[in-house]
Amino acid sequence: MKRIITATVQNKSGVLNRVTGLLQRRQFNIESISVGPTEIDGISKMTLVVEVEDSQKVEQLTKQLHKQIDVLKVSDITDKAVVSRELALIRVASSGQLRREIKEIIDPFRASVIDISKESLAVQVTGKPEKVEALIDLLRPYGIKEIARTGITALLRGSQPQVSELPSYSLQR
Repeated sequence: MKRIITATVQNKSGVLNRVTGLLQRRQFNIESISVGPTEIDGISKMTLVVEVEDSQKVEQLTKQLHKQIDVLKVSDITDKAVVSRELALIRVASSGQLRREIKEIIDPFRASVIDISKESLAVQVTGKPEKVEALIDLLRPYGIKEIARTGITALLRGSQPQVSELPSYSLQR
């Protein structure tokens, strides 16, 4: 079962390596990982999508991650109300007449053309991974030259605790 795990970490050298090393040693496959700064200076948020067989392993994983130096908070947000998105950039082979067809395909996905050359165009799409996959599948017959995907990034919805609500003591580790 795929699980979405978030980790709030200090933005220091080596943190990503320690986290991914832990997952590797425990033989968890990372399907996607995204990391970026938060609204708090020096604090970053990781969003990991991992394949986990049972709930005991998820609990073990979150406890192991929390023990890591520079990890401030770890949450399994899979079963919570979340807003999650992924960004994909897709370079598709196209010329003249095909561009109009491709534009008609990408419009319902709210995707946009971000670069055009003589022999290709680049499309940007954001949304749930299923939406990104569906667009890729529709563009495949035109000849995909390159794909770059960010992986999932997620936030809890509404009044659920956010990063800025971390207890002050955990920032002082």
